[in-house]
Amino acid sequence: MTSLDHSVEHRPFYCPQPSAVHPHAAEAERDAIAWMDRVGLWANDKQRKRLIGTNSAEFFSRFAPRANPDGLQVAVRWVYWGFIFDDLRCDSGELSDRPHEFLRMAGETQRALESPWHPVVDDPLVTALQDIARSMRECATPVQAQRFVHAHRSWLYAVAWQTANRAQGRMPGLDEYTIMRSNSAGGEPTLALLEIANGNEVPGAEMDSPPIRALTEMTILIASWDNDLHSHAKESRENHTEQNIVNVLMHQHGVGESAAVEQAHTLRDRVMARFLQLRANVLSRPCSPALREYLACLGHAIRGNIDWALNVPRYTAADGSPPTVPLPRAEAVWASDPNDITAEALPIPAITWWWGEL
Repeated sequence: MTSLDHSVEHRPFYCPQPSAVHPHAAEAERDAIAWMDRVGLWANDKQRKRLIGTNSAEFFSRFAPRANPDGLQVAVRWVYWGFIFDDLRCDSGELSDRPHEFLRMAGETQRALESPWHPVVDDPLVTALQDIARSMRECATPVQAQRFVHAHRSWLYAVAWQTANRAQGRMPGLDEYTIMRSNSAGGEPTLALLEIANGNEVPGAEMDSPPIRALTEMTILIASWDNDLHSHAKESRENHTEQNIVNVLMHQHGVGESAAVEQAHTLRDRVMARFLQLRANVLSRPCSPALREYLACLGHAIRGNIDWALNVPRYTAADGSPPTVPLPRAEAVWASDPNDITAEALPIPAITWWWGEL
């Protein structure tokens, strides 16, 4: 693999979607911090500061700027939970390269979500998830709750896949990475929270249709690749060679970091352009108000993820904790046009169908 170039800077992001944030984001943050203190989600003050530094309330408040307050609070609690679970059990915890043990733990965690009324294991992360699940069922429909449960299972499965690659010291190819990353980033359960936060259930005939499935997957992949681009600068400074879109492209094509970053932007821009085209096509046809709001939130998710990532201590601070003195807010540099205007499908078999007749 070609060596890392630490001078590489981010390119402008192509995302013609206006910024938005829920007016009660600060209230949702206060509620979530009080809840995390109450359930004992962190083991020490360092973990507490790092988790608060994920800015999870801002994160989801940008995804669902018109959510109802109860649904927003449940969603924000899970996002905070997801970040600490990711830190302690997935990315860098003691199970991060032990797939057999990770799978056992993941199975217990998933069962706790599916059946949150009785203790499963004596684990503060699991009992906190059960608390979220019980609150979720108070404000969500059974269909919404089950959609979230299934999305959560997909996430844990993909993290196990990622963990197996890490244990073998294996860098996946682009097609495999695209499939794995689409789920391992936690995008599917995060987007499944949109319906719960908004309080509107999208009819199954719409949600499960190929166009909406494609748009959901595109949103997850764009945000996942964008997170890779945001986090890669920090990882390269730390000589990290983790599974990441930039590292995957460097490994597969034998190119330098700058060229790989350019390629990554080209890939995400072509998916972004297809997302905008397909979403416009869907919205030109009759569809339910719940679906229209869901599709609006997919756009907010892509833009909000970028706005959030530029200022979150998780990416900007060495230890992930909020600075004592708030830093000036960074703003993204936006591209008026995609990096590549090619309209045909990307040569990635896992997602070629997105460009079909939907």
